[in-house]
Amino acid sequence: MVLREGGETSNPPDEGRIGFGGLLPRGFEFEIARVSPPCKNRGMGSRSLFWFRRDLRLQDNPALLAAMDAADEVLGLFIMDQEIADRAGAFRNAYLADSLRALNESMNGRLAVIWGDPQDVLTDVIARYSISSVHVSEEFAPYGVARDRDLEEAGISLVKTGSIYAVAPGRVRKPDGTNYRVYTPFYRAWLTHGWRAPAGMADAERFLAPKPTDQLFPDWKAPEGADLQSAGEVAALRRWQAYRDEGLDEYDQARNIPGIPGTSRLSPHLRWGEIHPRTILAELGDSSAHAVFRKEIAWREFYADVLHHYPQTSRDYYAPQFAQMRYDEPGEKFERWCEGKTGYPIVDAAMRQLTSEGWMHNRCRMIVASFLVKDLHIEWQHGAKFFMKYLIDNDVASNSHGWQWTAGCGTDASPYYRVFNPVDQGKRFDGEGTYIRKYVPELRHLPADSIHEPWNFLDGYSFGYSKRIVDHAQERLESLARLDEIKARKPEYNA
Repeated sequence: MVLREGGETSNPPDEGRIGFGGLLPRGFEFEIARVSPPCKNRGMGSRSLFWFRRDLRLQDNPALLAAMDAADEVLGLFIMDQEIADRAGAFRNAYLADSLRALNESMNGRLAVIWGDPQDVLTDVIARYSISSVHVSEEFAPYGVARDRDLEEAGISLVKTGSIYAVAPGRVRKPDGTNYRVYTPFYRAWLTHGWRAPAGMADAERFLAPKPTDQLFPDWKAPEGADLQSAGEVAALRRWQAYRDEGLDEYDQARNIPGIPGTSRLSPHLRWGEIHPRTILAELGDSSAHAVFRKEIAWREFYADVLHHYPQTSRDYYAPQFAQMRYDEPGEKFERWCEGKTGYPIVDAAMRQLTSEGWMHNRCRMIVASFLVKDLHIEWQHGAKFFMKYLIDNDVASNSHGWQWTAGCGTDASPYYRVFNPVDQGKRFDGEGTYIRKYVPELRHLPADSIHEPWNFLDGYSFGYSKRIVDHAQERLESLARLDEIKARKPEYNA
């Protein structure tokens, strides 16, 4: 591994960083010069390769700028791994295909897309294009870490510059050098650590035009009836600019209400690196709404840090004693949950949003997760896997640890005995039933005072809405009884 200037470990602690309060002027991201920095190390006629992975953008991409600094021409490459594509699901694949086409347009049609095993593809491309150096953003999820290690052991050197995070996992530590296991102290230390100012814009004219046979873009389409949001760097910047100007100042009040556009929906763009969190953080002020938004970005970085230190928790319990709890095997009730036919309106609306848009409001993610684990008594991994199939913003750290937080078995978790009441949650956060009516047409005829409990009204089932598959009050007691069986205490994870 080679770490270049601009990486998370190359500068003194305060050089080039923006901490809380060190803000750039509003609108800065559209004023940055659209050129790469002067080349210092390249040779005449030299070529470097930038391997696009989870950083599908030209702006604020230090690793890409490092590739341009290293050579006269840069080959931009995305490697399409069929094994990963097969696991991703139709929604995420369709979003990725759109994002790659958008990136190619920004690169003036010069993005190489080659299918195959990364080692085979890189070995071939390095030879055919006379590549002198391969540049990447450092990855920290278990799969990416293992893949890059295997490549380097095979003799393919990767120049790693920066990461997809404001602060790379492993950088924020306690005074004694150990990692944080609780969010709040992590957040305070994360703020103190700070982050770099956003980098400039890469010059699209510096990209080498690949051979037509090396531009094998996937032709994945979203399933019929799906309504995916627009992909790509331009879409990400436009969405951020619009939300910053029109919604951000109300974020702290609006973020939990799924029936209004109270959140930014930037998560898919962050997941694919179509926008860097620095670009967002640099424009946040010190209001309550901005502070809450900043904390949500920090949650994403906290979960990435936890997974970095405990990679087995992508699939296993952070608090291992919960693996001993009695769970039910997924069967018909699990299928009803997947289909949005549980008989609980807020749960069904959320699941139908997921399977129609490839996205779900964060408040609703907690509600449906609690329902699966604590009302249906099904292990969190089954729900996380279903989310992974549909979410266009699927991120292994956020998905796995978000599920474990709600299930009560993760770091900094909601206690297991805290069981979300789906009726109360619906009344509190979708009081008028706006969200439910959008996704559950069988209930559109009901007024606000009836829509959350259709079983209590004569015409509640007039249009074929599903009967409840469980009684929440009974299942809450059952869930607590199963907790008593293992006499749960949540220790720090013993790695």
